[in-house]
Amino acid sequence: MRAVIQRVSGASVVVDGGEPRSIGPGLVILLGVGEQDTLDVVPKLAEKCAHLRIFTDKNDKLNLSAVQLGYSALVVSNFTLYGDARKGKRPSFSAAAKPPLSVDAYELFLAEMNKQGLADVQHGEFGADMQLTLTNDGPVTILIDTDQW
Repeated sequence: MRAVIQRVSGASVVVDGGEPRSIGPGLVILLGVGEQDTLDVVPKLAEKCAHLRIFTDKNDKLNLSAVQLGYSALVVSNFTLYGDARKGKRPSFSAAAKPPLSVDAYELFLAEMNKQGLADVQHGEFGADMQLTLTNDGPVTILIDTDQW
């Protein structure tokens, strides 16, 4: 699985033209599932994301997590994280997982994030047309690829 974690001062996602789902300070997590992934890595990835120390302490060091600060998370599924643009100019997405694995992994990730002690977990909808708006704070952006574990 691949997760792009961004430290934000605020973010929202609009799903299929509906009402925005918003958070204040916290994390935006773009989540991609690969065809070789298994569900057993999901709890560890959720714990890692929620407790990632990417917020500054009183000494201006990246030493605090969203959980410690009582912040929220906004999670959006994003199969394009598995885009392969090594050949040509049109990316291939053949390494991205297909349903049911991709849907199961995304839904399990949301459930696991809700167990982490965040103030709130908002999310997009798998496979929906979404518009994501965020203010990256820092900017701080971290990539986690579970294939490297």
